[in-house]
Amino acid sequence: MAAHGASPAELFERHQSTLQEAVKAIHGRYFWTPHPESPSPKVYGEEAAPQGQAAFDAYLGKDFPIDQPGGDDRIITERSPYGIALGVGYPHADADTLIDAAQAARPSWRDAGPEGRAGVCMEILHRINQRSFEMAHAVQHTSGQAFVMAFQAGGPHAQDRGLEALAYGYDTTARYASTARWEKPQRKGGPLVMDKRFHVVPRGIALLIGCNTFPTWNSYPGLFASLVTGNPIIVKPHPRAVLPLAITVAVAREVLSEAGLDPNTVLLAAERADEKLAATLAVRPEVKIVDFTGSTEFGEWLEEHARQAFVCTEKAGVNAIVIDSTDAYKQMLGNIAFSLSLYSGQMCTTPQNIFMPRGGIETDEGHKSVEEVGADLAASVSRLLGDEARATGVLGAIANDGVLGRIEEAGKLGDTVLESRDIAHPDFADATVRTPVIVKLDGDRRDVYGREHFGPISFVVTAQDTDDALRLMRETITERGALTAAVYATGEDVLDAAEKAALEAGVNMSANLTGQVFVNQSAAFSDYHGSGANPAATSSLTDPAYVSGRFSFVQSRRHA
Repeated sequence: MAAHGASPAELFERHQSTLQEAVKAIHGRYFWTPHPESPSPKVYGEEAAPQGQAAFDAYLGKDFPIDQPGGDDRIITERSPYGIALGVGYPHADADTLIDAAQAARPSWRDAGPEGRAGVCMEILHRINQRSFEMAHAVQHTSGQAFVMAFQAGGPHAQDRGLEALAYGYDTTARYASTARWEKPQRKGGPLVMDKRFHVVPRGIALLIGCNTFPTWNSYPGLFASLVTGNPIIVKPHPRAVLPLAITVAVAREVLSEAGLDPNTVLLAAERADEKLAATLAVRPEVKIVDFTGSTEFGEWLEEHARQAFVCTEKAGVNAIVIDSTDAYKQMLGNIAFSLSLYSGQMCTTPQNIFMPRGGIETDEGHKSVEEVGADLAASVSRLLGDEARATGVLGAIANDGVLGRIEEAGKLGDTVLESRDIAHPDFADATVRTPVIVKLDGDRRDVYGREHFGPISFVVTAQDTDDALRLMRETITERGALTAAVYATGEDVLDAAEKAALEAGVNMSANLTGQVFVNQSAAFSDYHGSGANPAATSSLTDPAYVSGRFSFVQSRRHA
């Protein structure tokens, strides 16, 4: 249990060793985590799971327990994709109230300094980690993720991404000298001597705009990058996924208060579904940082209109796989099948376009035509999801009606290789669970596969040959963006050509994945998520550029 009432300096001392390990990890890019991903009682304790369930249940049908500026107005906007009404009421505040409160909190948070801010942020992450089961239920019933995935991606993996950004922010602001005695030798007389001080000056109020499908994983990097570099933050969740970020904000405000700092350093901005509060806040002159995950349309609007801010967006893309050949045919199919099925394809990293030469591919089982590969991939998906109880653990639930509508229309786009089917959830009778749909297209149908179809929808696209497949991958990603790309090939020449194509398109590439590493998963402290080098994202989670725009170095000097 964390002690209460510790100062920022004491919190830094308490968590310093973990922070130092995080900094080493971002430099070395090796595997490391302080947040175990297993929901086992042996890891988190026998009482963690029932306490987390009870904490989640206690929120249902009640006003969320948070005290922050604003009126008595409460809004309810969430319903679980698993069919249960959440009925949680959140405080509603207008833009002026939120901006004024954040502005008032700026001086105390800035003056806490890099180490003090890092200590507070580390304590926030520590307490969030202790509530990982509670968070898992909140993520599951707002995003539609299956419970284990919600625990991992919404809990420890999100916490890792937050710590990764925190480490980058701390390392960038604290690694350089804050004071210096400057001496310049002179030919005559003594040296010129000056005392210099170097200050980290935060940019201003940060706005975090959360998404429906990964409310914590996609939000924690921006949250902790802004906080550790000294910026108060307004957290604006997606109306369908408020609870995970409300819990996060409540924890942050609790730690800030106990550390003697203004809790309005972190504020919750819940909104009605049609209110457009994010757009209102994003263009306010006081808002100097905007982090967003979501649609291309709104992401581009933010990039164009929030000119006064450092804007980081992650938008839609057309993730691609190129298959030239393989020496592990069944394992390749199994790996791709899982990647297409995980969380019903509702991941920004899920493969959409599978490019193959029109003449087929060479495998360890002999030559396979495009039709055979498509049929075998469909069979692999069907085997994976054949047991309905297991299938729901992989698929989760459909997050919203937009995804469901795209599934219904996908079969009209080309030749259906695999039809989507309904699956009954054993625990939630009203859950909407659907299996993936796969459609075959010719390479000239770029009007279809050249745009994103978010959800469990993939296309087998025929190209003239492997070079043409790599060209289509490169061109579609250059035009529309992507967060992931993959290649299967037995020849080093093809692998080299694929890596060059990926570099030209500015997309992260994986090769010959056949085991328990999947193209749509990335590891904190090692893998860069997005690149900022193609239209799908303006930056990478996480690299130095992601944090450097959130502050400035300003100096003062005087003669010694």
